[in-house]
Amino acid sequence: MGELELKIEEKIFTIRGKQVMLDRDLARLYGVETKRLNEQVKRNLERFPDDFMFQLTVDECSRSQFATLNIQQGHNIKYMPYAFTEYGIAMLSGVLRSDTAVAANIKIMRAFADMRKILPQIGCVTNRVAILEFNQMTMNEQLIETADKVEILMRRIERNVPDVWKQGIFFDGQIYDAYAFVAGLVRRAVKRIALIDNYIDESVLTLLDKRGAGVHATVYTGNISKQLRLDINKHNAQYPPIEILIFNKAHDRFLIIDSEVYLIGASIKDLGKKWFGFTLMEITNADELIGRI
Repeated sequence: MGELELKIEEKIFTIRGKQVMLDRDLARLYGVETKRLNEQVKRNLERFPDDFMFQLTVDECSRSQFATLNIQQGHNIKYMPYAFTEYGIAMLSGVLRSDTAVAANIKIMRAFADMRKILPQIGCVTNRVAILEFNQMTMNEQLIETADKVEILMRRIERNVPDVWKQGIFFDGQIYDAYAFVAGLVRRAVKRIALIDNYIDESVLTLLDKRGAGVHATVYTGNISKQLRLDINKHNAQYPPIEILIFNKAHDRFLIIDSEVYLIGASIKDLGKKWFGFTLMEITNADELIGRI
C-alpha cells in the first residue's frame, strides 16, 4: 500500500456508526480550500442527503480521535466540520468537477474498500454482507489475510446460489444494503461481468472495480456523454479496464455474473433511492442473452 493510501486511511473515522472523512481532509486531497469545498456543497445540497453528509456536534469534535482539528486554530474551531460518507465523497467529484478531485476520489474509494472486508453469507438466512470495520491504527494483518482466504474460497465453491440471493425487494433508503448486495454479486464473478443499464456514471466504475483479478467487465449503456467518456478513459488508464459499449434496445437492467443473469429493477447508480426488486432468471442463458446484443 502506497504512502497516499496510508494517509487517506488515517483520515477515515467511524462516526455515528459510519465510516466518514472530514471536509478539511477532503479539501486538502482535492487541492482546494475547505471554504471552497463547502460552498460547492451548499450550492448542491439536494445531492447530499443525511446519509451522504452530516455536520458534527461539539461533543463529537471533542473526542480524542479528532483532537487534531484544533491544532491550527488554538483550542476552538470556528465551525463544526462536515463529515462525508462514502456516498457523499463519490458525489463530491461530480460537484467539484476537477481532474484532481476525480483522481483523489478514485484513491479514496479504494481506501474505503481496504477498510472493510465483506463476507457473503453462504447458506445463511440473511442476504446482508457482514462488514468488518478496521481502525487504521489497530488494523490486524492476520485478519486481512483471513478475509482474503475467505474470498478465494468463495470463488472456488460450487456455484449454488442461496435462496436469499435469488429474489427480493429493497425499499427507499436502503442505499447501503442495496449497494452491498450488488457488490457481493460482483465479487462472486470468476470470469466475467456484463451490465446492461441505460444510465451509468463514475460510481458504476467504482462498484465494478470490486471484481476479482482477471474478471472481464463490460457495460452496455444507452449513451456515453463526454464527461462519462472522460471518466472511463481516466479510469482505464490506471485500473483494469472496463469496456463500455453503446446498446439502447433494453428497457430493463440486467447484471450478468458468469452464467447467472439478474434482472435489476433500478439503475445501478440509483440503488436504494426508490423501491426496486431483483430476481435471478434461472431459465435464462447468459451467453444467448449477450449474443443478442
